[in-house]
Amino acid sequence: MQIQIPEKANEIIATLAEAGYEAYVVGGCVRDAILGREAADWDITTNARPEQVKALFPRTVDTGLQHGTVTVLNGKEGFEVTTYRIDGEYLDGRHPEQVLFTPNLLEDLKRRDFTINAMAYNEKEGLVDAFGGIGDLERGQIRCVGDPRERFTEDALRILRAVRFSAQLDFEIEAETKAALAEFAPRLTKVSAERIQVELMKLLTSDHPEVFRVVWETGITAVILPEFDACMETPQHNPHHCWNVGEHILRTLTGVEKDKALRWAALLHDMGKPATRTTDEQGIDHFHGHAKLGAEMANGILRRLKFDNDTRKRVVRLVEFHDDRQFPLNHRGVRRAIHRIGADLFPDYLKLARADALAQNPALLPEKLARLSEIERLYTEILEAQNCLSLKDLAVTGRDLIDAGVKPGPTLGVILNAMLEAVIEHPEYNTKEYLLERILPLVSS
Repeated sequence: MQIQIPEKANEIIATLAEAGYEAYVVGGCVRDAILGREAADWDITTNARPEQVKALFPRTVDTGLQHGTVTVLNGKEGFEVTTYRIDGEYLDGRHPEQVLFTPNLLEDLKRRDFTINAMAYNEKEGLVDAFGGIGDLERGQIRCVGDPRERFTEDALRILRAVRFSAQLDFEIEAETKAALAEFAPRLTKVSAERIQVELMKLLTSDHPEVFRVVWETGITAVILPEFDACMETPQHNPHHCWNVGEHILRTLTGVEKDKALRWAALLHDMGKPATRTTDEQGIDHFHGHAKLGAEMANGILRRLKFDNDTRKRVVRLVEFHDDRQFPLNHRGVRRAIHRIGADLFPDYLKLARADALAQNPALLPEKLARLSEIERLYTEILEAQNCLSLKDLAVTGRDLIDAGVKPGPTLGVILNAMLEAVIEHPEYNTKEYLLERILPLVSS
């Protein structure tokens, strides 16, 4: 089997070989090349020690000498070159206490997580596949190298990586490996929130976010997102729904594009339902206030997972407003909704609302989609008309008010917002002359 290696990576391998060392591209780049996917990085493994690698190349960076890794700069690109190694004992469930260098490639490969990531290649020796990685690629399965219990005991993050690769590659998790996921899921308490967030993000923004179901099936959510378990246990006896809350969420996930805020909003949008569920005398379930509570819960969850503020705030706002749909189907009603929800957020709100509807009772879907289509039509016309939707579009600024005699201070904001309310009702009011001469006397009295 031949693999197309980037020329600059080949040059590094050739330089090491000419000096008498072995060198191969290794890991995920080999897997991706075989699958015809674009590799994010081309990592190289060698029996040369870090100091020997540094002596061969004029431009290097000490990336992780304690783990045997040197980044070799070739042109404007950097390639991580790592010495064959054996990992010492994993006392913290994440990192080896020490790394021992080895001259044996197979010793290095057998410490890796999954067979599809434990292959090496160079043009002279061809593919080195000692653990059946090719067979697993052909079968479309994720399988640990050796005993999965040992692999997950060594590094608990591999538990999430298994599910993430399953979603990214559309592969099944091999039975013994999946059983070990469930057995060792509690060890995820040893993994940092930041690393959990990264793996969940890659899973949710993959082509198959519905694989999140496996995270629940294997008991992983019980450790890292117990709020979802409550959703899977909450029925929805309501004409609008035919699945429990968790099943509805999983279906909503597949209905939005691969945008991180949208996918996370889809996952979290109904987290408030278990705590707000009530059942009336007719046996119909209601979830009054679930969006507001869900936004509070989403904020807590995203803080717990150490999200950046911009993503967290966007997701929380989408969760808060996802159920905001009972407004008049006219330009004024939609303008008010845009102002309330946020002009920047409204396109994503529409996308989430459509996915939410598609994951509800199919019998009521035509009516809901017709309403959404009408909102989208009115929204497009509002944009084309360049109606004022936010303070930045208002024809009057705070400076204009000061020049007109308004004293600086909180009153400025109150007046500007009152003017905005007026032009949302009547877009034709949005001229500097009209606002200062007609609206200002009304709102400043």
